[in-house]
Amino acid sequence: MWQRIQTVFLVAAIVSLLGSLILPIWSVEINGEANVLTAFYYKKGEVYLYNPYALTAMLAIASATLAFIEISKYKNRLTQMKFGALNSLFLAGTIGSAVYFASQLIKGLEVGGQYGLGLWLPGAAVICNLLANRFIRKDERLVRDADRLR
Repeated sequence: MWQRIQTVFLVAAIVSLLGSLILPIWSVEINGEANVLTAFYYKKGEVYLYNPYALTAMLAIASATLAFIEISKYKNRLTQMKFGALNSLFLAGTIGSAVYFASQLIKGLEVGGQYGLGLWLPGAAVICNLLANRFIRKDERLVRDADRLR
């Protein structure tokens, strides 16, 4: 299982998604009060708002879980490809929700702020997922060509 490159890419996707859960997506300081958006909550001073900001965390956790399941299905490449396609949708949802919530806060507060690694790490997970899917398809073609030669 670990000797296959797609496993390494899927583990990298899982690690980047787990990192995006703890790192800030967006932050700004207004009048000495820190406003921080993470995957789980939006913190304005000492107030934590979880709803609807936790949607980003739910999608990231679902995507990491799918990537883990995809690793465990290494004997069935067709199932792996299906999980990879579904994982791409969850990753797109993760990025979309993070960007949407950050842009809504920027509009609402009328300040720029700065984007954190929590916004960019799901993008790295998308790239890792696409590379893993590419190598899974390559393995499947190799197996089909070997079966044809027999």
